[in-house]
Amino acid sequence: MIQYDKFTLDNGLRVLVHEDKSTPMAVLNVLYDVGAKDESFDKTGFAHLFEHLMFGGSKNIPSYDEPLQVAGGENNAFTTNDLTNYYCQLPAENIETAFWLESDRMLSLAFSKKSLEVQRKVVCEEFKEHYITKPYGDVWHKMRELAYTTHPYRWMTIGASLKHVEDATLEDVKAFFYKHYTPSNAILVVAGNIETAQMKVLAEKWFGSIPAGEKYNRQLPVEPKQNASRFLEVKSNVPLDALYKCWHMPARMDDRYYASELISDILGGGGSSRLFQSLVKEKQLFSNIDCYHFGSTDAGLMTIEGKIVKGVNIKDAENALMEEIKKLVENGISTTELEKVKNKAESALAFEDMSLMNRASNIAMYENLGEAELINTELSKYQAVTADELLQQARIIFDDNNCNTMHYLSNN
Repeated sequence: MIQYDKFTLDNGLRVLVHEDKSTPMAVLNVLYDVGAKDESFDKTGFAHLFEHLMFGGSKNIPSYDEPLQVAGGENNAFTTNDLTNYYCQLPAENIETAFWLESDRMLSLAFSKKSLEVQRKVVCEEFKEHYITKPYGDVWHKMRELAYTTHPYRWMTIGASLKHVEDATLEDVKAFFYKHYTPSNAILVVAGNIETAQMKVLAEKWFGSIPAGEKYNRQLPVEPKQNASRFLEVKSNVPLDALYKCWHMPARMDDRYYASELISDILGGGGSSRLFQSLVKEKQLFSNIDCYHFGSTDAGLMTIEGKIVKGVNIKDAENALMEEIKKLVENGISTTELEKVKNKAESALAFEDMSLMNRASNIAMYENLGEAELINTELSKYQAVTADELLQQARIIFDDNNCNTMHYLSNN
């Protein structure tokens, strides 16, 4: 059971404190409820650009990293389609340094043309290196555009187009910051060898005077139900043919999410999974195959992807894959197989919570979903899934009309 206290400052900043006296360290985690889905379709990549800009100096602190390193700390950040998360870990006695640094970033960035140019260059290089020149790098650009027609999940976190980041002005950047990076749109989690009473004092001292800003009211278009299968063939300079198949699945807070997650583990969760055993080991049609999803807040995608063994026809490999799907939707799973994936889910949750850093970010992410207590109760939701519910969910997801297929072919 992970204990935590929660309070809210007058400016709307939610603060959660998790005391752990078994460590000399402390973690300060700031989650902003803004991701790539909150961007305008003609100005994408901004949430990710901000992940970089937030390290380029704030109103009163020219360098974020130096004071943190002096205090014995380390930091990082990540952006998804749903959120942006910043975290730092340092000796607990120096926790106030983290409050000082993070509050100044929330108050206001330095917003210099130089900082924008430096970070723009970094992001553009990242875009080129990982998504343009890398083999299979554009897969998710193409797959998201194929699978989504309406919801802003149709572009990646890095952005839909390199041009959007290249054309971003200082005014664009400022407007995005003041819309999303506000106390009322943020969650602060402090964890480690600290006291809640002291953290209340520090939160009030460093964050209490920051203007609340206007609460961002998210109104995203809902993706309509897919009524026909979609197909895309791509030819590129890659070493092996690859198969990608995606089906729409329930949102993160939908009760059916847990059955969906267990389905992905049964089919493609490692070497003992059905797809690996049948298609890699026995039939040797794929060199590797995975089934996964992104844990998206809104309705997401169940994905199966695999590289085809050289010389094997991609259609033969795809037919064999669909035979395995057919077995699942016709015959369901045994109690033993269900228990095995539930035990795996339990181990994964327990392992994740061993790290103080993970506990802090998980508390923030669950709070952002609307229910911090999920950190303690989510396992029971996996355990409650029955074989019948899993079968029913598999039949809904693996409907032919809900399928998006991409053949990514080698032109070598």
